Amino acid sequence: MHLHLSAAQVQPHQPYQPLCIQSNPRRSSGRGGEEPLHSPPMAPAALAAQVLRGRWFMAYGSFLIMSAAGATYIFAIYSKDIKATLGYTQEQLNTVGFFKDVGANVGIHAGLVAEVTPPWLVLAVGAAMNLGGYLMLYLSVTGRVRPAPPLWLVCLYIAVGANSQAFANTGALVTCVKNFPESRGVMLGLLKGFVGLSGAIFTQLYLAFYGPGGGGDTRPLILLVGWLPAAVSVFFLGTIRIIRAPRPPAAARREYRAFCGFLYVSLALAAFLMVAIILQKRFRFTRAEYGVCAAVVLSMLLLPFAVVLREEAALFKKNTTPEARAAEDYTEPSTATAATKPAPAPAPVPEPPPVTSKPGARLLAALRPPPPRGEDHSILQALVSVDMVLLFTATALGVGGTLTAIDNMGQIGESLGYPPRSVATFVSLISIWNYLGRVAAGFGSEALLARHRVPRPLILAAVLLLAVPGHLLIALGVPGSLYVASVAIGFCFGAAQPVILASVSELFGLRRRRGRGRAGVTTCIGVRCYRESFLVITAVTVAAAVAAAALAWRTREFYAGDIYAKFKEGTSSGDAIGEGDRVQPPKEEQL
Repeated sequence: MHLHLSAAQVQPHQPYQPLCIQSNPRRSSGRGGEEPLHSPPMAPAALAAQVLRGRWFMAYGSFLIMSAAGATYIFAIYSKDIKATLGYTQEQLNTVGFFKDVGANVGIHAGLVAEVTPPWLVLAVGAAMNLGGYLMLYLSVTGRVRPAPPLWLVCLYIAVGANSQAFANTGALVTCVKNFPESRGVMLGLLKGFVGLSGAIFTQLYLAFYGPGGGGDTRPLILLVGWLPAAVSVFFLGTIRIIRAPRPPAAARREYRAFCGFLYVSLALAAFLMVAIILQKRFRFTRAEYGVCAAVVLSMLLLPFAVVLREEAALFKKNTTPEARAAEDYTEPSTATAATKPAPAPAPVPEPPPVTSKPGARLLAALRPPPPRGEDHSILQALVSVDMVLLFTATALGVGGTLTAIDNMGQIGESLGYPPRSVATFVSLISIWNYLGRVAAGFGSEALLARHRVPRPLILAAVLLLAVPGHLLIALGVPGSLYVASVAIGFCFGAAQPVILASVSELFGLRRRRGRGRAGVTTCIGVRCYRESFLVITAVTVAAAVAAAALAWRTREFYAGDIYAKFKEGTSSGDAIGEGDRVQPPKEEQL
């Protein structure tokens, strides 16, 4: 449901109004000047309201939602308990993992829902799917559902639960990109970086809540990934929204500094998780010590809120200066006078072409010449585009290979003779380097694009080629190399995410999602188990890099220009109460 509020309909006492302190009646101070008749007791309340309704708190809420949206990456930890309690073979477990990946990576329907509903409804649907899917999976593996559900029903449970990730991405991630259009690469890197850290975060919380793992009962972890992401999404339902307002140039200059603040906090969190993983690998922790680690992790997740307060406090202070109050006092008479005059007729807007409900007519419309690159494409126009075919090929083949390794890291470690405690270490290493890859690609691709006009698909090709050594290490079974392979594969898998999403948003608009594939493997002992599979994955990854390079060649002229030019003219996404300058209230806000 969309609620549209015009500026004339909103009264000054409503919290959505620009939150600057009104001019107070003044009295003589006896020292040749004036002092306020009343002190500004509403300043703390006004600042709090500005923080809660500002763009930066919306971004912070999105960070927390993303930090709980990567439960699919820890499948390797609890997959053995699914296999043991339900009596599955390795082939049946691979089938469950396949449907988990299908659910996590097919999200076109989430984009279609977002086309006609506000972000809060998209997040609510995702929360319900996450809770329902994983809760039923937990009840199945703990024997609370009798008789035991068939394989197809277990696959349905995990596919529904994993598919909630697509709704979280669409509801939070796409909304943030629309609110920060000129910093989409940086924003995507940060958001997807927190998704990458979620695996290590969940591992620490699981160890604190349910005791040390390392081959123990991991079924409670399924319950944790069921209720925690849903709770976080529900908590921020009213925060995640698209905000449209005039956006002064000062706002763009302040954004990068704020994003760097978020980056430093997330880097500190990643460093702490890395140190904790090393210590937990070397020493045997008690449950209390795991609790301390989890408490530190939760505290560090709250630190980005300090960046929000810093930005909003600076903007609030600027809006409450005497100059801002004088400007407000000066404009009030003209505003009141203008209210008595009829508003000028708006400029004529060309009517959009009529939309037909016939599938055949829509297909024919999609086959017409598509709009230029950078403009919004319909779903059918994107699907029949050569650019989308190349990007999908690179994603399915290249990223699918790294996802195969991540999902089967537990079985790969077992076949190569690693102890059970190493599985959690592999997952945590993948999670942390997944995060580092995402933020590095987000910030790095934005810098390369801004300074040297390097096409993002070319960066994607380079990232996919970096994954080849990791696949070869697994294929060759070099002793002790699985730790290095985990780092390389985790980094490349993470680095591909923001580059792919940014490329989609730049070439086709902000309405697309994408899918990825994976390969199945069979459990056995020895290097031979995965040699042929990962040699094939290596070749497929090289082919994916070639497809990405072909897309980079096709789009070289598009990226050579200023792809953000349309956001620099007139107005763009922003927040009237969080831009660093005194601006008028937005005429429309989409809640």
